[in-house]
Formats: sequence, C-alpha cells, structure tokens
Amino acid sequence: METKTKQRIALSTFFFLSGLCFSTWASRIPTLKTTLDINDAELGSLLFTMPISSMIGLPISGWLVSRFDSRLPLFVAFLLHGVFLFLIGLSNSIMFLVFSIFFFAFFMRIFNIAMNTQSLTLQKKYNKKINGSFHGLWSMGGIAGVGFSTLMIASGVSIQIHMFIIACLTIITTTVTYRHLIVGDRAETGNKIQFGKPDSQILILGVLVLFAAICEGGMFDWSGVYFKEVIKVEIFTAGYLIFMTFMAISRFVSDFIVNKIGMKPMYMISSILITIGMSIAVIFPTFWAAMFGFSLVGLGTAAVVPMTFILAGTSKKYSPGVSLSIVVTYAMIGILIGPVLIGYISHTINLRASFVFLTLAGLAILPTSRYYFKKHGGLEL
Repeated sequence: METKTKQRIALSTFFFLSGLCFSTWASRIPTLKTTLDINDAELGSLLFTMPISSMIGLPISGWLVSRFDSRLPLFVAFLLHGVFLFLIGLSNSIMFLVFSIFFFAFFMRIFNIAMNTQSLTLQKKYNKKINGSFHGLWSMGGIAGVGFSTLMIASGVSIQIHMFIIACLTIITTTVTYRHLIVGDRAETGNKIQFGKPDSQILILGVLVLFAAICEGGMFDWSGVYFKEVIKVEIFTAGYLIFMTFMAISRFVSDFIVNKIGMKPMYMISSILITIGMSIAVIFPTFWAAMFGFSLVGLGTAAVVPMTFILAGTSKKYSPGVSLSIVVTYAMIGILIGPVLIGYISHTINLRASFVFLTLAGLAILPTSRYYFKKHGGLEL
C-alpha cells in the first residue's frame, strides 16, 4: 500500500473519531439539560464555555503546529479529548460540567488545527480535491455517534456508561493509528500571526465560515431540543440524525461536484439549500416537514467548511497551519456562539423564532462568497 494511502486512511480515522466524539456530546445535551434542570438561557450560557475555551486555544494551537510536526499535538489532544468527554458524562453539578466542557473544547480546538493541517499537506500529494472526503468522514462519525446515542437512550443506558464507551474507543484507536500520520510537515515560514491590518483574504474566509458554522453549531446543539420541545417526539435524536446523514452524503460527493462546477456556484447552492431547509422546519413544525428541512440543511452546510479550508491554504501571508488556525477560530466561534445565541433568543421569544437566526446565517453565505470571489477569485485551486 502506498504511503500516502496509509496516511489518508489514518487521517480519515481521526476525522471520523472527531465527529463521533462531538455528536456523542451534542446528542446528550437534552439529557444534561434535564438532569441539571436548566432552562434555555442557562443552557446557552453553559455552552458559552466552548467559544471561550476555543479562543484561549487559538494562540496555543497555532504555536503547536508551527513548533512541532502536527501529528504530535493531534495525538496528545485526542487522548485528553476522550478523557474530558468521559468527565462530561460524570458531571453532577454545573461547575464540574463547565470544567469538563472547557477542556473538552480546548483539546478539540488543538486537534482540529492539527487534523486540517495534515489534510492540506496530504491534499498536495493528490491531483484532485480530497478535502471534502475527510469532512464527509467527520459527518459519518457524527452519524455513528448520534445513532449509538439513540440506541443508548432507547435502551435506557446511563450517560456515564455511554460516555465511557466512546472515550475508551477514542483513546485506543488514537493510540493505534497515530503512527501512520504524516511526519515532517512543520512549515519554515509564515508561522507567526501578524497583528495590525488583517489579511483581506483570510478575514473574508473567516466571516464566510463563521456563517456556515453558526448553522452547523445550531443544528448540532439544538436540533435534539427542537425535536423534543417543538416537534414533541420521544426519540429526539431523529432530526440530528437526518441532518448528519445528509451532510455526510453531500460531503462524499462534494469533491466531485466542486471539480465539475467550481467553488463559486457551490457556495451559492449551499446557501440556498440551508435557507430553504431551515425555513421549512420553522414554518411547518411537524415531524416529516422538519425532517425534510433538516435534510436540506445537511446538504447545504456540507461543502462550505472544506471548501473554505482549502482556500485558506492558498494564503501567501501565512503557513497552512497558521492560516487554518485563524479561519478555524471563526468556525469555532460560529459553531459554539450560534447555540448560545439560540438559547437566549429562545428564552426571550421561543425556540422556533430562534431558528430564524440560523436561516439568516445560511442566507448570508451567498453575498459573502460572491464578495470573496470578486476580490480573490484567482486564488481558487
């Protein structure tokens, strides 16, 4: 087997594990909400721990991937991520849960940068786009996570045992797989974030991925609550599962589509699908309408993040690791701040009204992407 094939399989495993861990946490949010007896605003405040942790991890993650080969911080961060996932399951107080979520998100921040740095390095060894397939495997991990969560909930298995199983799987798989990752990928130049006037290309890409991440974050953290409290179904993971399934399907075919039509039309299609899908779920709060709407949102959000990460890798100012660190900061803020705002809007008005915010975020992808290609269109790979 070719070396690059082994590296692709190993890296794919880490993307899958990342989605598995995140969806395990996200699908159990309604359980934690009930167990700790907190309202929507309090849940929003609790989720605010994650963007704070991510921001603290920004300079650290960028420094680690510029100081070492990216596989070392990837390996260590994944191990500790699994540990704190288990601790989330053990949380019996708000303070302990905040502590566990903080470090869960902190180490997620570090390995996300390392993983995507590896993916950009590996992309250069292929003459076709492969980045979308990695994010497709992240979504597949998400499907596996929410599917397993559904099984655990239906079987009455405690959140403690559930988290312990996933944490053990993560730690064991990480230990076995990491040695096959790319080595020697530390960039020699562009490893420092330059303060002052922001780089126009990276700034626009950051805003673009922010809008997409707000939609993803809202779906990750609130789709279960939406189905439980608005759609009123007992197995509340159904909406999350359909969203993740269609996101995964779309990500596996997105590389092929982008190679055929280009990134600019793909951003437009993505924005339209998100807007229509979210609107259907809000206007028609019934089971099948919401399932159809969430499936469209999954199709729409799928390609935006991998495309944007590829474009960030073309930066002439920063190394791939640092440019990704900056853009992922916007993504992490969106994926984590979106759920916080939904919580506050829901508490002030209602949960259906808060999902209009996600509709507007999806719509904003269209003009932002058009502006990017007007200024930096020549940098598309």
